[in-house]
Amino acid sequence: MAIDSQWIKQQAKQAGFHKVGIVRVDAPGTATVSGSHEPPAEAVSRLQDWLQQGYHADMAWMENPKRRSIQAVMPSVRSVICVALNYYTPQQRPEGEEYAKISRYGWGRDYHRILHKRLKALTQVIEAQAEGVEARYYADTGPVQDKVWAERAGLGWIAKNGNLITREYGSWVFLGEILTNLELVPDRPHTAHCGTCTRCLEACPTGAITQPFVVDANRCIAYHTIENRAEAIPGAIAQNMQGWVAGCDICQDVCPWNQRFAQETDVEGFQPYPWNVAPRLEEMAELSQEEWERRFSASALRRIKVRMWRRNAGANLGRDLTAETQRRREEEGERGRGRENC
Repeated sequence: MAIDSQWIKQQAKQAGFHKVGIVRVDAPGTATVSGSHEPPAEAVSRLQDWLQQGYHADMAWMENPKRRSIQAVMPSVRSVICVALNYYTPQQRPEGEEYAKISRYGWGRDYHRILHKRLKALTQVIEAQAEGVEARYYADTGPVQDKVWAERAGLGWIAKNGNLITREYGSWVFLGEILTNLELVPDRPHTAHCGTCTRCLEACPTGAITQPFVVDANRCIAYHTIENRAEAIPGAIAQNMQGWVAGCDICQDVCPWNQRFAQETDVEGFQPYPWNVAPRLEEMAELSQEEWERRFSASALRRIKVRMWRRNAGANLGRDLTAETQRRREEEGERGRGRENC
């Protein structure tokens, strides 16, 4: 059977993806054909500028040179199949400064597991169609500029807050891609529709969106609550966290596209675990290892270790985190000495 773009899209929808688009990749040394693209030169340039300014903070993996060329990731690639999965659920966080806030992406089951299962199934279907077909999938797991490729594939556009916005679901989507050696008919790149809106820039309490389309991780609440491994949150960030302990959705919550077009996902695994919607700062500041294991056994939030949950909650509560850490160490030492005497 012929493996064409339309068949690929039908298979992607059957695998449960909500959006799918395709980008062609030119073979090295060949003339560019209409619709065939490496990441635009400006996208590579923006990445380099972003790295040179240190806006990636401690995320050293962002420096991987393979991000500048998809053929460095897979030399035989001729097409990139981009997919999106809507994860929005309509539950709302309760009002009150006593509550800790968790980013919506982490409310339910680990999205990596859900995306990878579907991507693996789709990849196997594609490879099974003919001898010599190659396909390799990624979902937040490789040096692929997923938002750049998704925009080129027509799924949506990269917004001023750095997220990809789709017309149908806003920015509440997870992205994945399959690299293949098949030469498929590409889709048109998406056009941008942020217009003159600057709500995301104005709403960010730490000024992390330094200018449209540029996010400085050093100022980003999401970065500091998830990726920053230091013992304390920087003071300028800690004073403006507004209850966030795992990620931050402020720039997405204020986005008109999200407010108008968000719709509930049909993926059961993204429905939130009850304890993720309205945890209290005090309980997160005292989170135990046992409770962490119980709450986050099948969650993307396992990336945030126990001490980081305590640190993040403590920063919101205005506590001296250095003193808190020392107190905990002393308490744990006392318990250890007590066990030795038993």
